[in-house]
Amino acid sequence: MHPQRKKRLILIVLVVLGVGIAVGLALSALQQNINLFYTPSQIAGGEAPMDARIRAGGMVVDGSVKRSPDSLETQFAVSDGDKQIIIAYDGILPDLFREGQGIVALGRLDENRMLIADEVLAKHDEEYMPPEVAQAMEKVNQMKRDADAAAGY
Repeated sequence: MHPQRKKRLILIVLVVLGVGIAVGLALSALQQNINLFYTPSQIAGGEAPMDARIRAGGMVVDGSVKRSPDSLETQFAVSDGDKQIIIAYDGILPDLFREGQGIVALGRLDENRMLIADEVLAKHDEEYMPPEVAQAMEKVNQMKRDADAAAGY
């Protein structure tokens, strides 16, 4: 092989190798930052991973908010109309957080499938519901309507 061609071939191989490494590192970084959304039914059913940071949302169940008297710790239940999960949060909740309203929480599941949240987001007006929560609740309602129709109600 001619020395000039050999240098070009080595240069091309190094460039392709460098681009491959850069793409691999970028994909690895993106994969670690993905927060997939799960409904309470999916979490209760075991579909949500235990070791990953996830987003979960639904309606805060009336009468479920329990606040610690000596700290900022709060526990509350969130439902999608079918199942409900418990979310624990240690911090100041958003001003718009209240029972019967839609929220999205970001955090990790513990061994009891309780979400330990590090961030809680609440809706910003009376008509707003996070799109993921609205879709999940519509899916649950559709499944209930289909079950009722099949049972002849």
